[in-house]
Order: sequence, then C-alpha cells, then structure tokens
Amino acid sequence: MSSSTTQSGAKPKEFQAEVAKLLHLMVHSVYSEREVFLRELISNASDACDKLRYEALKNEKLMQAGGDLRITISLDKKSKTLIIADTGIGMDAKELADNLGTIARSGTQAFMEQLETAKKKKEDKDVNLIGQFGVGFYSSFMVAEQVDVVSRKAGAKKATVWSSDGTGTYTVSDYKGDDAPERGTSIRLKLRKDAKEFLEDQRLQYIVRTYSDHVSHPIYLGEEQVNSGSAIWARGKSDVTEEQHREFFGHVAGVIGDPAMTIHYRAEGRNEYSVLLYVPGEKPFDLFDPERKGKQKLYVRRVFITDEAEMLPSYLRFVRGVIDSEDMPLNISREMLQDNPTVHTIRKAVTKRVLNELKKCADKKPEVFANIWSAFGPVIKEGLYEDMERRDQLYDICRFRSTTSDGKETVGLADYVSRMKENQSGIYYLTGDDAAKAEVSPQLEGFRARGIEVLLLTDPVDAFWVRTSLGYDGKSFKSVTQGGADLDEVPLEDKKDNKDQTDDAATASLVTALKTALGDTVQDVAKSNRLTSSPVCIVAGDQGFDRTLEKYLAQQEGKTSISAPVLEINPDHALIAKLAERAGKGEDMGEAAKLLLDQAVILEGEVPADAAGFAERLSKLMQQVYE
Repeated sequence: MSSSTTQSGAKPKEFQAEVAKLLHLMVHSVYSEREVFLRELISNASDACDKLRYEALKNEKLMQAGGDLRITISLDKKSKTLIIADTGIGMDAKELADNLGTIARSGTQAFMEQLETAKKKKEDKDVNLIGQFGVGFYSSFMVAEQVDVVSRKAGAKKATVWSSDGTGTYTVSDYKGDDAPERGTSIRLKLRKDAKEFLEDQRLQYIVRTYSDHVSHPIYLGEEQVNSGSAIWARGKSDVTEEQHREFFGHVAGVIGDPAMTIHYRAEGRNEYSVLLYVPGEKPFDLFDPERKGKQKLYVRRVFITDEAEMLPSYLRFVRGVIDSEDMPLNISREMLQDNPTVHTIRKAVTKRVLNELKKCADKKPEVFANIWSAFGPVIKEGLYEDMERRDQLYDICRFRSTTSDGKETVGLADYVSRMKENQSGIYYLTGDDAAKAEVSPQLEGFRARGIEVLLLTDPVDAFWVRTSLGYDGKSFKSVTQGGADLDEVPLEDKKDNKDQTDDAATASLVTALKTALGDTVQDVAKSNRLTSSPVCIVAGDQGFDRTLEKYLAQQEGKTSISAPVLEINPDHALIAKLAERAGKGEDMGEAAKLLLDQAVILEGEVPADAAGFAERLSKLMQQVYE
C-alpha cells in the first residue's frame, strides 16, 4: 500500500505532545527485545475481536460482513511490509484520531518517567513497561519507518486510513484502495532496514507461540494457524505449564516476567466459573490511581464481557487475570453487572479465595509473601478500613514493622500477641510518615525500657484503620502518642532505671509554671512515664485524633494548623530536674518553656511554629553558656 495514494489531500495533524515524545523515544531508542511490538498488536487485535463479539450479542448484523473472528499475519517481502489484520470491531475516522493520535490519560508521561528511572538504575525494564502503560501500539515504530492503519468499523460502508512515519504528525482520511477489510483493522508496517528478521516466517511463528499462544481467537500466518487458540483458564490446572502462565500473565498484566503468585481453579455447584488470577511481582504504575479500579477481566462462556466489573474489592486491585462464568446470560449489560446476584456471589467467593491464598503464601512461603507485602501491603491495608466483613481475614495477612523487627522484616499480629508482656493491656502502635523517624521517636522510650513491642505504622492508611478497629484477639489497639501511656502495670526490665527520686513538689511547680508560660499553645503539661532519656515530648490528648491522623485530615481540608499538643516532661531528666528546682524557687520559666516545647516539636520531626523565635532564644542561651 502506498501512503501517497491513500492519503491524497489529507491534512497532517500533530500528535498530542506526550505522544510525540513517546514516538521519539520509540524511534530513537534501542530495545533488547523489539519483538514485543507483535505481542502488543496481536493483543489489541484480540481485544477488537472480543468487543465485536460482545456487541454482536445485541446486534447480529454487525457480524454479517467480514467472516469469522480471527487475526491474520501476512508478509510482502518485496515491499518489506508486515501486515497484522483482524476482523474485529474496527474504527471510524474519529476513533482512529482519538485512539492513535492522543492519549486521554497520563500513561505516556508516567511511562517515560518510569523508563528514565529504570535507565538511571541500569534496569532492563523497557520492554516490560511498554505493555504495562497501555502504549503498545506505538511500539510499532521500533521496527517500522511507516505505519498505515486501515480500518472499517463493523456495519460501516467506508474504510478509513490513519498514517504516520512517527516524526510528529499523522493523517486520517477516507481509504481509496480496493483492499480494505470488510470489517476490522489492518495495520501495515513498512519495516526499517534493521528489522528484516520480522519478514521471516519462522521468526514470526516463534514470537506468536511465545507471547500469544493463549489468545482465544485463531491467529493465522498465511494459511496456517500458529496459536493453540484455547482459553488457558478453561484448561485443567495440571495442563498449564509455568511458561504458559508466564505468557498469559504478560498478556493480562502488560509485563514480561513471572507472577509472584498464581491462583487457578474451577468452582462447581450452584455457580460454575473458572478463575485464573495472578499477583504481580512488582507494583503496576497505576496502583494508586484515584479511581482505584480493578483489572480483572470478566468472561461469560469464553465471551469477553468487560474488564470493569470490579470482581475484586479495590484493595485487591493489583490482582490481574480472568473470571469466566458459565451461568450468567451472554447478553448481560455492563450496567446490570452491579446488581446481578451471580456476580455478587462470585465476587464474594473469589475475594475469600484470594485472601485465603495470600494467607497460605504468608504461612508456607514467607520469602515470597514478603515481596508481595512490600509491593502491595499499603493497598491491602485499605481493606482494614473499608471491609469490616473480612477484617479478621485481613488481620491474618497483614504484616507490620515494629520496634523488634530488623530492617525490612515484618511481624504479624498473631506473633505480636504471643510476645505481649504480662499485664500489657493492648497492642501498641506509633503512626507517622517516615519509618526512620518513627524508630527514634522519644515516645517509644518507656515502652522499650519495659520490653514492650510497638508497631510502627507509616503508611497513610494506617492512621485511619486503627481508629475504626475494634481490636485483634480481644486486644485493643493503643496509640503511644495519644493520652496516657498506661505503663505503670508493666515493670521496667532494668530495675536500676526506675529512679523517680525527683522532688514531686518542685516538679508540680514546674508543671504549673510551664502551663502559665505556654498558655493555649498546649492543651496541657503533664509528668510523663513514657520518657526515659529525652527531657520532653508532645502527644495528643485523650479525646480526638492522634497527631498523624489530624495532620492528614488538615492537609485534605487545606488547613495549616492542628490542635495544640500535650507537653510531657521527664522528671528524671537532669535538665527537667534543674528547671524544677528553679521553678520551685519562683524563677520565671517563660523562655525555658518555649524552648522545651520547640525541642519537643523538633523531636517529633516537625518545625517549630516560630522558627525565628526559637533560633533567637537558642542563640541567647548559648551566649549565656559561653560568657
């Protein structure tokens, strides 16, 4: 096909800026496995066939022209052209421009940012990222100097051609040739000089069988069908090899590599359905997309229905794969899925099975589960806040860093409870936004001195779910940074540290003086039993939220301040003892009070409310010391 004869009079249009950048990247970068372009084009062709099969359930006339659903690969060695054609839904002029000239979401920018990061880390992730970010069509330009897409939408009279050489513009026009598909799309690649390998039958057969053997529509190379064409999820568990799972995982997840976990089974009884799901080994780029949509594909008797059925709750949105029902009607609409009782039953059962498999993995393959948790733990914990029905199941899966774990090691709640000290009344936790800061928090000193383990909760969702939790195994969750520390019933491990020989009257005088000096900048000033080596710390009051949650809520509401804290002092610290002595003599505590509060705020990892005032007071103090 000659682009000059098919696009006469067509006005060139510029690509969306991000697409132009992506095309430049594709054209000028050297990829280690360029064959991925064929996988991507076949995957798109398969989707087009699936869409037509679904639409034809409501309008049989759409299938009248074009024959059976199939994908065909053909070669024109003389013109060095590779053609990938399908008899799917097809596209009209507007759809060609919208789908191939622009990208509605931020996929391209995210793709390039991740690719740049991978290059800096010297990671070979370029091929993985192409499919993951939904930019697969553009991989054509890795091997082609000219791409022409001829398409006729099912039921339409005329065909349209989209053409580009990948240098910044494209054209869309009516197709004038006599070889347009009766229905579907034909992608014609004029191959580059260094891409001649893709004109060889054996090379193409190998690529199809390696990456696309699972595609349920027949794929022909010439007259020969080169894929098995059977749905992998409908096969028996023992009939699917690891390599086939790897291949299909690449198809549904858009990556190349092995899944961290595979869940493959068939449910029988009142509802019959097949399930093939994968837990990826790495985070997908859209894991924290605000829409939080799942990516499981729903089929009915091997007919693709939708990938927006939300077959798993949003906190399991990282799970990829297929659920194929034998019971639902083929003509079920996407709108009806939300209220369909069969969908509800399957969704509930599959969610339970996925959680059970995660628990089994955690128990029997802790190293594998550690990687899963590292990638998806923050998302799974969303279920602790949202899914009351399955909270106990989730508790058995969740892992946390704690004051007794080392580095990346995590602990489960069952292990925590088994190590609780005698007279310990709850499961203690510390929320924060940084694990390193949390580990050195002064509020932990009294707990460490008593050998009490504290969970370090540093994901944003942690500050929310602990507020709504009723506890675990009869033990309530207690923040170490809110209210009283409640430590008196648990003895210190080192009895020598239990000094408490300060002058109570002098300490009371200091507390009163500090309250007077600080006024409404604090809720209260109190003697602490949670401090052992630091002179002061700040905590939240008994009522309301802990400070981490209040900070998150303030950010969401656009506030710049949060509630005044409680200032706790350590009466056994030399500085506090000295100040108590002076307070007992009636000395003014105004400057000292402000310095103590600022010190406590800094220990919390925050900035003093009046940084300039703090610097000035500190300078004066240092001048007095060195005079």
